[in-house]
Amino acid sequence: MVGSPVLLIAIPLLAAFLIPLLGIFWKELVRIIPGLVLGYLTILSASLYIDVLNTGTIVETIAGWRAPWGINLVFSPLTGFLATLMTFIGFIIWLYSYRFKRNVEFEAAKKYFIFLMLLVAGSIGIVITGDIFNQFVFIEIVGISAYALTAFYTGRNSAEAAFKYLIMGSLSASALLIAIILIYSQLGTLNMAEIAANIHNMPPQYRVTAMIFFIIGIGVEAEIFPLNGWAPDAYTEAPGPVGSAFAGIVVKAGIYAMVRMMFTLFDISGPMQILIIIGMITLVVAETSALRQVQLKRMLAYSSIGQMGLVLVAFGMGTKAGVFAALFLMLNHAIIKPLLFFSGSYLVFNSKEKNISEMSGLGKLMPFTAAFFALGSFAIVGLPPFAGFWSKLSVLTAAANDGLLLIIAIVLLVSIVEIVYYFRVINRIYFFKFDKATSVVPHKPRVNALIAMAILAILILVIGFYPDSVSEILNRASEDLLNTPDYIKNVLSTGQSLTY
Repeated sequence: MVGSPVLLIAIPLLAAFLIPLLGIFWKELVRIIPGLVLGYLTILSASLYIDVLNTGTIVETIAGWRAPWGINLVFSPLTGFLATLMTFIGFIIWLYSYRFKRNVEFEAAKKYFIFLMLLVAGSIGIVITGDIFNQFVFIEIVGISAYALTAFYTGRNSAEAAFKYLIMGSLSASALLIAIILIYSQLGTLNMAEIAANIHNMPPQYRVTAMIFFIIGIGVEAEIFPLNGWAPDAYTEAPGPVGSAFAGIVVKAGIYAMVRMMFTLFDISGPMQILIIIGMITLVVAETSALRQVQLKRMLAYSSIGQMGLVLVAFGMGTKAGVFAALFLMLNHAIIKPLLFFSGSYLVFNSKEKNISEMSGLGKLMPFTAAFFALGSFAIVGLPPFAGFWSKLSVLTAAANDGLLLIIAIVLLVSIVEIVYYFRVINRIYFFKFDKATSVVPHKPRVNALIAMAILAILILVIGFYPDSVSEILNRASEDLLNTPDYIKNVLSTGQSLTY
């Protein structure tokens, strides 16, 4: 094997603690170390993922204690795909964040990169852990990091947004703990595979209650309605790169936790319909809310929430085609949404209100940044031949295969709403005249930010023109999620120890 999955968690955690110490010797290290760490993690996770695709799932046992007694990490075609995606997006966010604002001094930069490391470590931990209590711990690590990053600018609005996130996160943590206690009291285990193997022994009323508390507990990070009240304020008040981290990393971890719980842990009649209902409500409410926004980042926040609703709808179909479409949506969203936040942050860089009305005529003054935003907009609404087209087509095809005409109709109607509010912004950027009295002062991005945006733009085009380049990866990940017996077998009967 090329490495160990535990390094994907241990290294960023270690880096978070070493950054302030090494910064004493050379202040620039607080910015350089995260890039080195995230670059290495991207290579490591990609190497592990290739190994998994060739040889099978890696089950790492800690201290020689095999499941279900010990803690284990599961690096499979699904979790490996998500972990690799997260580390890559984390590296792109670091590249963009490197001196994002010139007036961010040593202390502020130190705090930013410490919490970014913790955010990435926690998100990866949520995905690859095989234990529900450890998943709870990683969710808390992500939450604490996200609260701090939301309040990064230390203003009144950012503090209020962070406090709102903290309150909702605390309530969700309590609900998640209740669910874990219920399961442990009935089954005497915290291991996901053993829970899945013995869930039929749990009385139905306890199963339903535990599932409800799990949905509430995980729903905050997954941005499902009505547990997403924190998201618009947090996305708006946090720095642009943090919004990208929320959309590209944190929410993906939350969605994974929810679908792993629904697909693997519980054996309850009709759980997929629950996902469809939750997803449809989230999708419709978020997209109609996005249409009414006057602030750019708030519009992008509601758009992100709506996309996660569509992901849950696709997962809720419960078929391989539906899961494939959901994972395709997650992949495209993780690439497209950071590009929109990256470019949008520079388009409203010098604005206090971040209003769309202040972006008039910036297409001519900031051609590259505006072009990146336009590309991201075309892709997220599903215009061909960009990446988002194929994922939305996959959702519609999966729904058509099952005769789910209502889903098809709502997805098409919501897509029209998306086109309206994204094209409204593009129209203002390119077809309105720049007015010094009402428009923001242009602030051109630094070279590293342009490179980060260019990488994402290239990926959008590559996936758009060659969707088969990722279809095999998504197929393998879909099969992995749907094959619960293999998951149970891999975890309970195999594993390698860290004690050799």
